[in-house]
Amino acid sequence: MKIYISVDMEGISGVATNMQLKKNDEYSRFRKLMTQDVNAAIEGAFRGGATEVVVSDGHGNMSNILIEELDPRARLISGNNRVMCQMEGIDDSFDGVFFVGYHGREGGSERSVISHTLAGIAVNEMKINGKVVGESELNAGVAGFFGVPVLLVTGDDVVTSEIKSTLPYVETVVVKRGIDRFAADLLPLQQAHELIRTKAELAVKKAKQIEPYRIEGPITFEIEFKGSNQALMTTTIPSVELIEPKRIRFTCDDYITAYKMMWGLVIIGMSATNGVLGHANA
Repeated sequence: MKIYISVDMEGISGVATNMQLKKNDEYSRFRKLMTQDVNAAIEGAFRGGATEVVVSDGHGNMSNILIEELDPRARLISGNNRVMCQMEGIDDSFDGVFFVGYHGREGGSERSVISHTLAGIAVNEMKINGKVVGESELNAGVAGFFGVPVLLVTGDDVVTSEIKSTLPYVETVVVKRGIDRFAADLLPLQQAHELIRTKAELAVKKAKQIEPYRIEGPITFEIEFKGSNQALMTTTIPSVELIEPKRIRFTCDDYITAYKMMWGLVIIGMSATNGVLGHANA
């Protein structure tokens, strides 16, 4: 029983404001809390029958989890040059996926804690075949392409509600309730970790009963960027159509090709925020 854990930071137990993830002394604290949530999920997975666990650090520069404090039974994927973004290393050898510390999508709810979709500096909205999605749905589609079901999602009450509308049978853990984008009602850490352990164990035990989330091709993505400059520069890729000043569209035959295309366009959009050659002198 092989489990893949994709981890973000905004939905980690104890996190309520963006500055906690940016300010040096605060960030150091919350890296520890991130690692603790992951360890709770790992422990629960092994209790449930997992024999192998791979953890993918998926926040920011994707090198936040403290490997020296990580459960030694798990391997860690760390570092930020990744073709598959938060799902690097996923394949059909896995039996289930956990999303730990996830957050709501950009614009989904006024209460969603530190909400955004992949790149807060660039993306205003993302749609797959006409449906607005956040990171949890995006990454569930990747897992589903390989025939792997999403078993567990942890985060605030908004993201767990969002994913339940798409995957009603997934186990969820609400570690905080959103008050505002930068305010939350937080569970005590000990209670949150015990809930994660318990639900992770249950999720693994019922893994064979859960169907993967498959999105059949062709796949059409629409991305609305925050700036027209970001959208326009993605049209350097010939198959990308500018349909509004800030919105682009493209279609691919299968989900993984579309996901890679989407991630590449988001990278272009981010680089265009202040001009793609803004820091070049020659």
